[in-house]
Amino acid sequence: MNFSAHIIAEELKIFESRFKDSVKSNVPLLDRIMKYVVKTKGKQLRPMFVLLSARMAGGINESTYRAASLVELLHTATLVHDDVVDESMERRGVFSVYALWKAKVSILVGDYLLAKGLLLSLDNDDFHILQILSRAVKEMSEGELLQLEKSRSLNLDEAIYFRIITHKTASLLASACAAGAYSACKDPVVTEKMRLFGEKVGIAFQIKDDLFDYGKEDVGKPTGNDIKEKKLTLPLIYTLNNVDRKLRKELIYIIKNQNKDKDKIDYVISQVEASGGIGYATEKMNTYRNNALEILNEFPADEVRETLINLVNFTTDRKK
Repeated sequence: MNFSAHIIAEELKIFESRFKDSVKSNVPLLDRIMKYVVKTKGKQLRPMFVLLSARMAGGINESTYRAASLVELLHTATLVHDDVVDESMERRGVFSVYALWKAKVSILVGDYLLAKGLLLSLDNDDFHILQILSRAVKEMSEGELLQLEKSRSLNLDEAIYFRIITHKTASLLASACAAGAYSACKDPVVTEKMRLFGEKVGIAFQIKDDLFDYGKEDVGKPTGNDIKEKKLTLPLIYTLNNVDRKLRKELIYIIKNQNKDKDKIDYVISQVEASGGIGYATEKMNTYRNNALEILNEFPADEVRETLINLVNFTTDRKK
């Protein structure tokens, strides 16, 4: 990663150890899968946001580590379930749980992770933190279902797009920041401020993901995966709402009926670029990033704030 999180390096090690303990099981198959899940988990951005938000709001304590573990348990559960829904064989460049153990086991593993998260909070009376994170899981499910519904009809409304990504992607990051802040200070004003900060970062993060589909900013060749899956992304929505009727009709026809034809996908990508869709999405992403940074500037200048600023910039500058 091209940002420094050294100020929470020790805390991250403690979190990793706690997270490993939190997923242990006496069922050999489950324990084997949990070891695989721990070994292959990603960048840990969300636990970092929990820990740094807590540092910003007053200091990391035992409740903070539980909040970070809960965030990771819930996030991992949703990813395991997502891979079943999408029939995805890969996750972060390695085999998914679904690829190795199939649908039945994957669904049960996701359920197990959700239950472990609930118990981790309930057994320690972290009721408000559990409430914050449960709201995120509810919103993520709503966002996914809304996206499925709208992709069928290709209802290309920018307001709906932002509703989808606020629920589907930003809600978990928003809740991670809120839970971290609450664990440190129990102050509803600071907690809400950090929730809003996380939401802005989460929206910028998702728009960056949208842009990867078009291969801009030296990320390699465009993939067109979102187009193949009929996903409503911001560059595409802008394009379809800003080209003439004839071209709009043609592009919609390709997305609905020829979305496996590489040449046709390349044509859609070229039209998105020509219409200014990529520039528009980049501008929106930067606006949300700047809104997040403005919230941070309300806190005292110190190395915690500096690290969070670097982390925000990483989400929009990352290459994958």
